[in-house]
Amino acid sequence: RRSHNMLRALQHSHRVSAVCHRQLSDLSSHYDLAGLSMQKIPPFSIIDTTLREGEQFATTDFTSHDRIYLAKLLDTIGVDYIELVNPFASRQAREDCTSIAKLGLKAKIVAHTRCHMDDVRAAADTGLDGVSMYMATSEALRKHSHGKGVAAVIESAREVISFVKDNGMEVRFSCEDTFRSDPAELMEIYSAIDELGVDRVGLADTVGVATPMQVAQTVTAVRSVIKDTTGIEFHAHDDTGCCIANALVALQAGATHINTCVLGIGERNGITPLGGFLARMYTLDKEAIKDRYDLKLLVHLEKYVSAAAKISIPFNNYVTGKCAFTHKAGVHSKAVMSDPGAYEVINPDDFGVTRQIEIAHRLTGWNALRARAKDLNLDISDDQIKITTKLLKQHADDHKVTTEQLDHVLVTIGRGAPPVGSSDYWARAESETNPDIKEAMLAAHSAIAEVERS
Repeated sequence: RRSHNMLRALQHSHRVSAVCHRQLSDLSSHYDLAGLSMQKIPPFSIIDTTLREGEQFATTDFTSHDRIYLAKLLDTIGVDYIELVNPFASRQAREDCTSIAKLGLKAKIVAHTRCHMDDVRAAADTGLDGVSMYMATSEALRKHSHGKGVAAVIESAREVISFVKDNGMEVRFSCEDTFRSDPAELMEIYSAIDELGVDRVGLADTVGVATPMQVAQTVTAVRSVIKDTTGIEFHAHDDTGCCIANALVALQAGATHINTCVLGIGERNGITPLGGFLARMYTLDKEAIKDRYDLKLLVHLEKYVSAAAKISIPFNNYVTGKCAFTHKAGVHSKAVMSDPGAYEVINPDDFGVTRQIEIAHRLTGWNALRARAKDLNLDISDDQIKITTKLLKQHADDHKVTTEQLDHVLVTIGRGAPPVGSSDYWARAESETNPDIKEAMLAAHSAIAEVERS
């Protein structure tokens, strides 16, 4: 009977396995998952828009000095393009665009403008390398801006694009609010704009509504109606938390340029953060990203922007957050001390940040305390470390323990305090009149006795 039951169980297991395999194959076929997978990252360019989108963040108020310094720093870190505000917006905007254009940076300097002759003339006058123009294409935004239909949008772009090209500048045309626009109208616009000779078309998730699957489908569709040599720029807002995932999927589906901002600042919840995007790409091809970008500058860049924008760097910020490489649980700490890759997909050294092992708490393990003792050059036996760990865990259940306090205990032990057994603490507890000290003595007796038994 037992053999019969085992046979039935095996048959059932094979049937379940076959069904799961078939369902996964169907899923892959339906969503073309194989087409989105990749061993290495495809060629891409970063268009950092901290000095345009970042200027639109609620508390940002960059000075001209800030803009010039950040442009130099972004260029040094290795971004391919730096996007600035519309030079037609104000006198100061025009002066700053001109100053940055004259810096002689390796990165190309472009301005974000409306699809309007006044804007692109101002951009040409400042000596910029290119223009990133846009027009609203969703029904929700068209009625509040230009109110034009598809044919009128294309016709409006014709003269403006021609002017930019005649002035030897790069040109990108973006459909604002791409993912709330009618798909058929989008393809008609992108196809026609491509025929006008733009360098790139832009897809903008203006309100952060797109899912990764929508991004994959839309980028793939756009790629099918434009020339292979025409770039696809992707701009993702983070209203619903998908901006980095959407940027990656956009690249996998055929995009060539990704918009970023330092710390992700921008309108409302901001856009794809430069640091987070670099971290994501690092996990796909670490050596390529290390060779191409000065990753150790990220810490300083983010600190500067956080100060200029009057914000704090979040504790869980990608790579540079206070807790990004902090380990607390005993199992985690032990593994990371032996092999950091056990719980870290990114090497903090590559980004110029440090790892932190939290040890002064009730979840700690004796391996963490032993490592701390070695850091302090203390010669403490494993038995003593285990006893100290037991006492620490018991005390930390009800009291806050600092690393400084723990270090003091370890140093005291390491200086040669005579070892004692559980019976010594029991004897002291019996004669102790202070109830708090008596409780501590009994706890020490219990901890040491447990170690002695093991």
